[in-house]
Amino acid sequence: MTVAQRRGRRIMMTDAERDAYLTEQRTCRVATVSPDGRPHVGALWFVWDGTSLWLYSLTRSLRWSQLRKDPRVAVVVDDGVEYGELRGVELSGEVSFVGEIPRTGEECPELDVPERTFASKYFGLDALPHDARHGWLRLTPEAVTSWDFRKIAQGG
Repeated sequence: MTVAQRRGRRIMMTDAERDAYLTEQRTCRVATVSPDGRPHVGALWFVWDGTSLWLYSLTRSLRWSQLRKDPRVAVVVDDGVEYGELRGVELSGEVSFVGEIPRTGEECPELDVPERTFASKYFGLDALPHDARHGWLRLTPEAVTSWDFRKIAQGG
């Protein structure tokens, strides 16, 4: 069950605005936690399917090894330069590992849509080429917070 945003209602995105924003943006920052509690943040490409954020990560990365031990994650997608342009979404919860690791292209119906969307968004292709170095993480968020400071300037 997703936790609803409680503060900043005036500047939060509607569900439709959030979905459009997450569909158009290309890079997110993923925060993981080490066994001793230290955070680690790294940038990744992603796709949003309206319910889950799909992250395509190197399987031999610090992020991947930390998530194997502790699947909790926070992800931020944001943009804007001037204060009145700032907007973004933070999603948090636990990731699940989907498909074979690393991904080599074995049949996995659950990955059909994310892989097709990812291939089109980032490579202009119909199908994702598999390099046997990456794997899929799915975050179906437990909490989502959004902000769009442009609404302050618009008076809304």
